[in-house]
Amino acid sequence: MSIVKEFREFAVKGNVMDMAVGIIIGVAFGKIVSSFVADVMMPPIGLLIGGVDFSNLVIALKAAEEGAEAVVLRYGVFIQTVFDFVIVAFAVFVAVRTLNSMRKKEAETPAAPPAPSAQEQLLMEIRDLLKQKSE
Repeated sequence: MSIVKEFREFAVKGNVMDMAVGIIIGVAFGKIVSSFVADVMMPPIGLLIGGVDFSNLVIALKAAEEGAEAVVLRYGVFIQTVFDFVIVAFAVFVAVRTLNSMRKKEAETPAAPPAPSAQEQLLMEIRDLLKQKSE
């Protein structure tokens, strides 16, 4: 089997397409969460702790010199990334929990009994007619 044919079969499988859609939606959701954390959550948190902007929190390891930038540890950006992760993890947890509860309810709901077959229907009608005659 040629590599191209094998790749084509792999790429058009339903699971691969579902995964691709999930990754695209995940990336878009990540951007939304990053914006939410950076633009909505972090300013009030920074204000509560004295007007500190987390993205500006750094430790200078080496001062800037002529022709060379300063070497810094940007731990504020790391703190913001941790907040992003916590929010995404919580959102995924809530989504999975909701899906599991819906599946559980679906599993608990008993399926409706199957409709009687045509033969059973005829037998029930005969039974009902015999009951009516005997009364």
